[in-house]
This record gives sequence, structure tokens and C-alpha cells, in this order.
Amino acid sequence: MNRHKGNDHTRRTFLKTGALAATGFMILPRHVLGGKGYTAPSDKLIVAGIGVGGKGSTDLKAFHESGKAEIAVLCDVDDREAATSIKRFPKARYYKDFREMLDREHKHIDAVSVSSPDHNHAIQALAAMQLGKHVYVQKPLAHDVWEARVLTHAAKRYGVVTQMGNQGASGNGVRILREWFDAGLIGDIHTIYCWTDRPVWPQGIPWPARKGRIPKGLDWDCWLGTAPYRDYVDNIAPFNWRGWWAYGTGALGDMGCHIMEAPFSILGLQYVKDVQASVGTVYQGRFNRADFPDSCPPSSYAVLTFPKTEKTAGDVRIHWMDGGMQPDRPEELGPDEAFGDGGNGILFIGTKGKMQANCYAENPRLLSASSGTSKPDVPVKYKRVPGGIAGHYAQWVEACIAGYGNKPVSAPFEISGPLTEALLMANLAIRGAGLNIDGKYPGRNRRLLWDNENMKVTNFDAVNQFVKRTYRKGWELNYDL
Repeated sequence: MNRHKGNDHTRRTFLKTGALAATGFMILPRHVLGGKGYTAPSDKLIVAGIGVGGKGSTDLKAFHESGKAEIAVLCDVDDREAATSIKRFPKARYYKDFREMLDREHKHIDAVSVSSPDHNHAIQALAAMQLGKHVYVQKPLAHDVWEARVLTHAAKRYGVVTQMGNQGASGNGVRILREWFDAGLIGDIHTIYCWTDRPVWPQGIPWPARKGRIPKGLDWDCWLGTAPYRDYVDNIAPFNWRGWWAYGTGALGDMGCHIMEAPFSILGLQYVKDVQASVGTVYQGRFNRADFPDSCPPSSYAVLTFPKTEKTAGDVRIHWMDGGMQPDRPEELGPDEAFGDGGNGILFIGTKGKMQANCYAENPRLLSASSGTSKPDVPVKYKRVPGGIAGHYAQWVEACIAGYGNKPVSAPFEISGPLTEALLMANLAIRGAGLNIDGKYPGRNRRLLWDNENMKVTNFDAVNQFVKRTYRKGWELNYDL
């Protein structure tokens, strides 16, 4: 096994390469050199993984099992987390710093899979795209609204195949729901409820006062990446980072893409018109509210308004609930029937009826006052992805081999980018609702009005600081929209 350590020379080279790519220069992958429709000399996609533990490990395994991908390079800031992938792919070269990995390996790879914490998704994915590499990025696509817009724009600029790790987009359930809607079975959809039992990690807590000991094998500076420097605290990696605003995006970031993808696909939703939110609070002692601005709240309820599309009669409102909250059970649902999958679900309300589904849009059911729950047969209109949800990975691999624009994928950035932006807009309202300004909470019960073209909230400037954050020196995301 080859191990490489980061050094100043390779990092400087990476930054220089990235700067050239940002101006339009890129090192082109094999399929681009042959023009549109060109097939690579090999029928294997050569893949590098960034963040190869946990979900990253299962992602790489799924690519490999497609039979058309070779996992040639591994990169992870934590040797402990990388161990499974290192054992599974013993011939793969291993790095700890993604910048060094791209600098050394960009001539030898076709594509990059990114499964790092949310706050580093954008810088890693953009760097790969600027080198002409296809990218698969775990959900949510980015940490900030601006980052999601950048990745959406960059995918088209650099002409690479993109896919977000939103497996439900390749499932049969969302296609069945689309077919029911297109057949007019529930009329015009105007209201949608989405809910999850997440978080299942700590939220609504203060930043630990006690400094922890950095575990052996973890490069804490590389793990922090774009985020401001802070001392390591116990158990933040590899999982509990999700509840901290500096690194994660809370329950919305973790589950929103899986649950809200179906409404986007069915109705052709794009960008949010306005959003409002309320949050669960934490108390310390009698009538003493505790404010923990570093941490996502223990629960939240957001309402997002989307403007009319070609598939809607008017505005559509999506109600998002997390932390265990759920909407009222529909009257059409039997008293012992499951609502969603118990902890997560989607409910569509139309002018003629309702339909519901589980997370990933699985197990769709039509609800009507006359017949209760049913699964009607309608003509198949939308082509199924072989393997359904599990086929999400092979679909991307085959599209990469075919070349940009030659094979469709279910969750390209042109779709998953606006979806991610909507979730992050809801997080703006959630952060705004808990924002303590001189002992007051001016963001509570406020409807945030969104100027989509300028990416700015027009009536509550305090939250615009979260649209595009300040990056740590040396880890900036440089891109001109």
C-alpha cells in the first residue's frame, strides 16, 4: 500500500492548478479528448474516493459492484475510518489530503466520489470538476446556498457527469407517484408535508468546554478544511459533526434530500420564493432559555413556498418537520395503517385526493375518502432505473463511461442543486428563528423573502451572513458565477 503525506509543494501546485481551471483551463478526461460520444479506451471508470469511511465506504463498494468501476485511489483524513476501504481495495493508492491526491493523481483518474462532512463537499467537488473529472457527491450537495449554486453552475461549465447521493431519485416509487399525478388521480397539488425522526445525533447543546485529544490517525487540520480553526473535541468525528452549524446542516441536510426529492421531481419545483420556521428550544432551569448558536436546534418546523410551475396551478407550500414532529394523520388513512414509514414520510395533498410515501418515496399509496388506501395501476410513463434505488450508483458509472450528455442520471446537479438550495434556505429560516440579537429574537415568526437572482434575503439581513460563509485562509472556494 502506498501512503502519501501532504507537503507545501504539492499544496501550492494544487492551488495553482485550481486557479488555472477556474479561468477555463482544465486537464481533460479521456472521453472528452475524443469528443461527444467517444468511448474511453477502457470500459472501466477509474474512480478516486474522498472520504472513504462510513457512507463513503459503501458508495465505493457499490461503484465497484457495478462491474464497470475500478477504485484506484483512496483519500481520507482519518486512517481509522479508511481502514475498511483500504482492506477492500488493497491496490488503491492512499492519501490524507485531497489537494495532494488531485495534484498527483488527476492524470490517472476519470471520476471522483465525495463523501466527506458537509462543509467540505463544495471545495472538493469543485476542484475535481475543474480538472474535468466526473463527480458523485453525497447529500446534501453543499453546506451553504452559494456553494450549491456554484456546483450547479460549474457542472455545466466543465461538462462533466454529476450525481448527488440521493438514491431515492432512482427508485420506482417516485416514478409511480409521478405517473399517478400525471394521470390526474389527486388533481392539483398545493400542499406537501415532509417529516423525519432525525436528528439521531446531539443537537441543541453547547460547544464542549473541554478540549479533547486528537485520535491517532486523524489529521484534524484537514478535517476542519474550510471551517474556522477550533480545538478538537471528543466524538465530533466521524458522526456527531452533523449537529454543528460549522460542519453540518442538521436534520434537513441529512434527510431532506431523500424526502423532498419526490415533490421536486413530480412538480418540477426549482427555487424558493419565501420560507419561515420555528424551532424547538432548550431550557436550563425554570423559565431560563438556553441559546446555543453553534448547534442546530433539537427540532424544527419550516414552511417553504415555491412559485407556480408548468405542473402546478399556483404556489406550492412544503411543510418540513423534524425532531419527531409529524402532521395530522389523514382522515382517509386507517387507524392502524402506517403513516409514512413511521418515522419519515411524505404526504401530497391535491384538489381531488392525497397520496403518501415513505422515505426515498418508497411504498407509494393513494388515499381517497371512498376507497381508503390503494395502489392503482396506470400506464408506465417513466423509464425505470435498472436495480431501482440500488442502481443509482451503476447509473452514474455508465453515464460517466458514455460521456457527458450521452446517458441520463437521476440526480444531476441541475436538479439536485436547486433541491439542496431549498433545504439550505429552510436552514436560513431555522438559524434566523434562533438568532439572539441583543437579547431579542427578531427572526421568530418572520417570513423570509428571497431574491433568487442575487441570492439574498431582502427583509432580514442578519441571516445573509449564512448564505455564503467566510472560509478559513488557504481553504477558500474561488469561483465566479
